[in-house]
Amino acid sequence: MKKNNKEIHVVGDRVLIVPDMGEDRTNVGLYLPKWALEKETVQGGRIVEVGPGTPLPAPTDIEEEPWKEKKHDKNYIPLQAKIGDYVLFLRKAAIEIRLDDHPFLICPQAALLVVIRELASVQDNF
Repeated sequence: MKKNNKEIHVVGDRVLIVPDMGEDRTNVGLYLPKWALEKETVQGGRIVEVGPGTPLPAPTDIEEEPWKEKKHDKNYIPLQAKIGDYVLFLRKAAIEIRLDDHPFLICPQAALLVVIRELASVQDNF
């Protein structure tokens, strides 16, 4: 993500979130219960950047020519969350940062509870 003259890269299995500002109803229409708001255990927000995922170890090959330099492509388990998704996450697992006076939260994928994604064709399945 680029912001002004800075470029933000999220590492690992983390996501960068623009948080909602403490309403009982999220901007996608979900109502959060009072206990969630009072204890601030669950919060919602929009994902603006995602990391590459969980890194996998390099494969171990049989060394036929040990003098050759080994080049392995970096492999990652990709994240389920994508840029533009709305998420509910555990607030305690998030770290708050400020960039140019705008609040952002960095959160690991394991702390995401729900991912809400807009579909290309709108169909009511509920």
